[in-house]
Amino acid sequence: MRITDIKPYPVWVGNRNQLVVKVETSEGIYGLGESGLSGRELAVIGALKHFREFLIGKDPLQRGRIWQELYRSQYFEGGRVLLAAQSAIDIALHDIAGKALGVPVYQLLGGKHRDSIPCFATAAGGTGEQMLASIKMLWEHGWKVIRTMPLLPAPPSDPAVFEPRESIAYTAEWLARARAEVGGALTLGIDYHHRLSIAETASFCQRMPRGTLDFIEEPIRDETPEAYAALRKLTDIPFAVGEEFASKWQFLPYIEQHLTDFARVDICNVGGFTEAMKVAGWAEAHYIDLMPHNPLGPVCTAATIHMAAAVPNFAWLEVRVTQSENLYYGKNGINDADLLFPTQPRLDGNGFAVPDTPGLGIDFDEQLAQQHSWQFWEAPHYRRADGSVTNW
Repeated sequence: MRITDIKPYPVWVGNRNQLVVKVETSEGIYGLGESGLSGRELAVIGALKHFREFLIGKDPLQRGRIWQELYRSQYFEGGRVLLAAQSAIDIALHDIAGKALGVPVYQLLGGKHRDSIPCFATAAGGTGEQMLASIKMLWEHGWKVIRTMPLLPAPPSDPAVFEPRESIAYTAEWLARARAEVGGALTLGIDYHHRLSIAETASFCQRMPRGTLDFIEEPIRDETPEAYAALRKLTDIPFAVGEEFASKWQFLPYIEQHLTDFARVDICNVGGFTEAMKVAGWAEAHYIDLMPHNPLGPVCTAATIHMAAAVPNFAWLEVRVTQSENLYYGKNGINDADLLFPTQPRLDGNGFAVPDTPGLGIDFDEQLAQQHSWQFWEAPHYRRADGSVTNW
C-alpha cells in the first residue's frame, strides 16, 4: 500500500473554516485528518503541498518514520504552520492504519483505558447574570465540569476594546457568586485566553475566596515558561496550559518544571497521535492529566476521543456542542457539520462513548466539501482603550 494523494479541503463550518485533509492510498483506503491552525489555513495548505511532493509513494503504515521525515528533513523544522499540516497527515495515517487492520485507532495506541470520555462544557453569556444562568442550566443538565469566559461590567462601545482591569474585578465577583449558588460539587474553571499579565492574573485570583476555581486556563501567554513560574508563586489555583504548543519540546519546561496542572494538548496542532502520545506519557510520569483542546470540527473530536481512550492520565475533553453553545451552527441556522460529516461522534449525555469501528470511525461528504471554498476569517483584533494592541 502506498500514498497516492493528499487533498486539503477548507470547509466552512459554523462561523469559521475547518481544514480537513484526506490522504488516499493505492489500496483505496483513505484517512481523514484536521489542521488546528484556525485562521491561517492558506499557510497550512501551502505546507501540505510541499509535503505531498515527497510523500507520494510512501508506505502509509510507517507513521513514526514519516513523522520524523516530515519534521527533520527540511532543516527549518517545526513551527505552528508546519506542525498543523503534519498533525493532519499523522491523524489521517492512523485512520488508514486502523481501517487497514480492521481496528479502532485506540487499539494502535495500546488499547482503551475507559469506555466513555467525560467532557466539560463552556458557559455562555457576556454578563454576570447570563453566565450564572448558563452555569445553572448546564448543571441542571448534568454537567459536572463547567468552564467560563471573561466578563465585562458593561458592553464596550467598541466590541474590539478589552480592558483587563475592568474584567477581572467583575468576573471574580460573579465566579464567587456562582460557586456559592451552585455549590462545591461543581468543578469550575475559566479560560482567560492569555489576555492578562502576571500582576493582573494575581489580582484576579486573589479577589476570589479560596476554593472558588478548580483551574484557570491560559491566563498569560506561554512563550516564556519563567513567567508561569513567577505566577505560580502568587496563586495556588491549578493551571491549564498547552493548547498552542506545537511539539513535545514546547511542553518540555511546562511538564518538567510542573508549570501546568492540566496539559491542554491539541492533537491537531501538537503533531497528531505520534507526538500527542509522547506528551501524554511524559505528563503521566509527572502526575499531570490531559485536558485536550477541542474547538475545531468532528475530525478533531474523533481523533481526540481515541487518544483520550488510550491514555491513563485523562481528565476531561473540551466539547463545544452543548446546551449552552454549538459552534457548528452558522448564521443560516444550519448545522454545517451534520451535512459534511454524516458519520461523526455524538454526545451521549455529557461524554462520548468510545467507538469500536475501524479507524477514527468518521467520514465526510467529499462531493459537498468540493463545493466549499476557503473564506476569509480573522480572529478578533483586540485593543485597549488607549489604542494599544492586546490579546484575543
